[in-house]
Amino acid sequence: MKPDCCIGSALLFIGIFSSIEGAFVGFNIGTDVSSLPPASEVVAILKANHITHVRLYDADAHMLTALSNTGIEVIVGVTNEEVLGIGVYPSRAAAWVNKNVAAYLPSTNITAIAVGSEVLTSLPHASPILVPAMNHLHSALVASNLNYQVKVSTPQSMDIIPKPFPPSTASFNSTWNSIIFQLLQFLRNTNSYYMLNAYPYYGYTNSNGIFPIDYALFQPLSSVKQIVDPNTLFHYNSMFEAMVDATYNSISALNFSGIAVVVTESGWPWLGGADEPDATSQNAETFNNNLIRRVLNGTGPPGQPNISINTYIYELFNEDKRPGPGTERRWGVFFTNGTAVYPLSLNTSAQISENPSSVFCIAKSGADPTKLQNALNWACGQGHANCSAIQPGQHCYNPDTIQNHASFAYNDYYQKMRGVGGTCDFDGTATTTTVNPSHGNCIFTGSSSTSLGAVMPPTAAAFGPITSSTGGSCSRLQIPTEIRLLILAAYLALILV
Repeated sequence: MKPDCCIGSALLFIGIFSSIEGAFVGFNIGTDVSSLPPASEVVAILKANHITHVRLYDADAHMLTALSNTGIEVIVGVTNEEVLGIGVYPSRAAAWVNKNVAAYLPSTNITAIAVGSEVLTSLPHASPILVPAMNHLHSALVASNLNYQVKVSTPQSMDIIPKPFPPSTASFNSTWNSIIFQLLQFLRNTNSYYMLNAYPYYGYTNSNGIFPIDYALFQPLSSVKQIVDPNTLFHYNSMFEAMVDATYNSISALNFSGIAVVVTESGWPWLGGADEPDATSQNAETFNNNLIRRVLNGTGPPGQPNISINTYIYELFNEDKRPGPGTERRWGVFFTNGTAVYPLSLNTSAQISENPSSVFCIAKSGADPTKLQNALNWACGQGHANCSAIQPGQHCYNPDTIQNHASFAYNDYYQKMRGVGGTCDFDGTATTTTVNPSHGNCIFTGSSSTSLGAVMPPTAAAFGPITSSTGGSCSRLQIPTEIRLLILAAYLALILV
């Protein structure tokens, strides 16, 4: 089931989401976000954190364009509202593929189409049309000679497996057997894979205390709490693995084999209402860190040890517009400004060593000069950006343009405040970039060069940007040489102690 779903400190997000064995962790990108960044900024966040696989719930043209030439593998989505028309009219399927897939290949690396989202449980009246829709889309791909590159599948929730434990006896709800049989037949015939939405969070919270929370969080279990399938004697170290094995066994119960399971959604909410005590940032951090480590070790669940469990984390951003209880809006790993909600790290030999959070905020080219000036005034004043470096004679004064000065001030504010929700917008005059805007001796905050040993000594203006009382340009305060030397001496004394 796709859930119908701030921490005030700067957090480090270390991300590398594919392993040398081929296993990968991707991210879902939902759109029920009140301040969803432009597609280019979303892609900058993906690239900065080395995210190699994403799933879209639609086929947004801006996102597909922004993802071009990145190499990021993309699952595009047919919305539930589109399923009926595509299932009834093959021409609509052909038009959909031409508009949303063929038009972007090969520059955008589209590898799959997800048809609907949990159609059997969320849109049951459309279930008879589901497999016909998939067939029509596949036929359109064949006509475009894209069927070997782009697979077709449909995400389903664990709810269609009513008794997932023990995994060895799991089977699909017999109500859906006819449709699921057709679905599995299609997946086998087209060499596609089963898309599973697996949420240990719900498995745990709905289990009435039968399973310990450590089992849901991939945490070690004591000898008296081991989870064992009584039929196979397989030990399950996590509910996640048991869910995947239950799906494989449900597929096998309908006499199908050779169909891989890919987890298209899994995650843990980091905040909830008073009646959702298990939705905490600590649990979310524990679950997703352990999930990443588990997936990237390249092995499968006990019943299918040779098939890796490729997984898409739900989700990239918090979808704050979703209705329902508090957890529905708190599954995101990132705030929309690119700051991680909680730390994620990957302790493998493939871990990156560079800082993936090097995202800079700069003024947009061609932005309205009046808006730029007003935003610059605000950044250097109320925003408390350190604007000393753009004063006359300082390292970032030249080129003496409003665009250059605004970029420096915007970025200084953004780097200081994004950890507590500060954004890179400035009345629409700013944008993020992963390209370091530093030049010459002008070093932008957030650059790798701004480590302690490379920070320039502050001038007096660093202790409080001055703005004119009339709201004009930032005042450029001139400091006597004697005072500059005293400040420099004090600064050196502090860092050398």
